[in-house]
This record gives sequence, C-alpha cells and structure tokens, in this order.
Amino acid sequence: MNVRTIYTVLASLVLFFSCKEDKNGAPPQQSAPSLKVTQLKKQDVTTYDLYSTSLEGKQNVEIRPKVSGFVQEIYVEEGQQVKKGQLLFKLETESLTQDANAAKAAVNAAQVEVDKLKPLVEKNIISNVQLETAKAQLEQAKSSYQSVTANIGYSRVTSPVNGYIGNIPFKVGTLVSATTTTPLTTVSDISEVRAYFSLNEKELLAIKQRVAKEGRTIDVNRAPEVELIMVNGEPYEHKGKIAMVNNIINSTTGSVTLRADFKNPDLILSSGSTGEIKIPAERKDVFVIPMTATVDLQGNKMVYVVGDDNTVTSKPITIIDQTQENYIVTGGFEEGDTLVIEGVSKLKSGQKIAPITK
Repeated sequence: MNVRTIYTVLASLVLFFSCKEDKNGAPPQQSAPSLKVTQLKKQDVTTYDLYSTSLEGKQNVEIRPKVSGFVQEIYVEEGQQVKKGQLLFKLETESLTQDANAAKAAVNAAQVEVDKLKPLVEKNIISNVQLETAKAQLEQAKSSYQSVTANIGYSRVTSPVNGYIGNIPFKVGTLVSATTTTPLTTVSDISEVRAYFSLNEKELLAIKQRVAKEGRTIDVNRAPEVELIMVNGEPYEHKGKIAMVNNIINSTTGSVTLRADFKNPDLILSSGSTGEIKIPAERKDVFVIPMTATVDLQGNKMVYVVGDDNTVTSKPITIIDQTQENYIVTGGFEEGDTLVIEGVSKLKSGQKIAPITK
C-alpha cells in the first residue's frame, strides 16, 4: 500500500466519524435497553424443607429363645406374613422332659407324705408342725414342676405380633439359648411405618424461632402433615404426621431426632428403606424474587430497582428461604417497587432502561 492510499483511508475514517457527530460535535447517546420488569407485592408462600430419613416398621420384634435347645422345626419362611400367636420354631426339649418327669415324681412323693401325716395329726400322734412342713415341701415341689413345664412350653416359639418374617440365620439342628447374640428371626409389623430423621442444632433453632413468630410452639398435636419422598424420587401417596420430637440435643452428634408416622395399607413401604421427609413451612407477607433477577456483587445478592425516571439502583436482599426458581425475601422493599428481572448482569447503578412490564 503506498502513501497516497494510506492518506485516502484515514481521510475516509475521519469523514465517517464526523458524520456520526451531532450538530454540536458530541457523539450520540446509546439508547436505553428494553428490559422486563415486575412490581413487587407481598404474598403468602409455602416452602419445603427436606431431611433424609430411614424407615422402620411399627414394630420390629426380635424373636429370641427363652430356653436352651436344638432347633427341631422351622415352620415359616423368610418374608412370610404371620399372625400373632402363630408357631414359628420348635426347640428340642428331651432333657427338659426328663426334668419334668423328675419334678412330677417329687410332687407325688410330697403329696404322699402330706396324706400320710394328716391322720396322725388328727389323732394327736404327731404335732401339726410336721404336717405344715410337709405341706410346704409339697408346694415347693409343685412350683419346681410348674417351672419346668413352663420351660417346655417356651420350646414352642410363637410370634408376638402380626407382621413379616425377616432373616432366619439358624437352621434345623443348631443349638441356641437365651444368651445367643443373634435372634432366631425378626417379625416386622409394617401396617404403619415410622420415618426417623434428624435436625442439627441450628435447624432446630431456626424452626423454633420461625414458629414462635407465628405464635406457636413445636407441638406434635399441631404439627402440619408431612410428605415422604420415596427412594425412587416419587412422593408417597399417603401423608404422614409428626409423632415425636426429641428436644434433647445429642451431645455427640449435635442433633435431635424426630419421627413421622405413615399409614401403609398397601404395604408399599418396607422396614429398612430410606427416603426424604418433606416438611412444609408457611411464609406470610413475603416478597418472591426470581433468581434471574439477582446478581452477585462482592459476595452479596443484589437486585436492581427501577426509579420514577427509569434509572436503576442496585439493592442488597436478605434471603430467608428459596425454592427451585425463586428467593423468599422479607424487608428492604415496599409493595409496588419495580424490579428488573432480566439482563441484570450487564446493568450498573444509575443506568436508564426502557421497562417492559411483565
């Protein structure tokens, strides 16, 4: 490119920018961006808190032997539904039967002794003391016999509740006793399930403060219904009720335990399963601000409020809760304030916009 060509290009550029100036020689102003806005108004909102939970049957009863013996018969299968009083196991009691025979013989002998002494006392041949001693020995023999026969009865192990049989670790021929660590099985009543979950100290305090502002206390009799999100992510069809709140904080974990009860008429829920408890929280007279209307500035969430002359001003917000798409905010605003809800990442305080009402 020669010198003449370079001067020609520069001259063209000067002419171009000169044409873009106004008659006073000043560059033109950029037009205000058109952005969607909305007017704030207070409203009542329900949010939800989620807590991990583990499920247990209404009753999980460990079945343990009361006497020593070999497992002679197993009358149920794992997972089988059983009724209260149904026979589950039979233990071998040959040695107990021998003890019972001996105890019965002792009762008979003591009875013979009493029968022999009665006429002698009536004839004043011996004192009544000897007869009373014989009677006492008879009662002692009967007590021993009853104890042995009761133990024989304990060899027939029955279910104390309606429910479902759990794991059966012992097979026929295994020796078990009352001191055996592992139970014969577990019977779980899942007609109703109990969902246990925990709150840490801060969460418990926050809930107490929240309900206190509403003029209430944490009371299971006035607690709202709760939902159960099952392990597959789906909500359980029956709502539950908070049934227990342990207000004593565990010094080791720094948490408290709560329990929600759920009816289980179709036996959908299983003991040992997991899920999430969904507890509603009522928020009254709050502002709902879309997350898209906020921007992070120096670690604070900010929004832009539109003034009467369409000039925007940044304003920090105090978030008390949130949903998937919105922040729940109290204070700092007046009903009717206009909020920019799009394009906020490129705005600056003092900038004018062309509001588009949503």
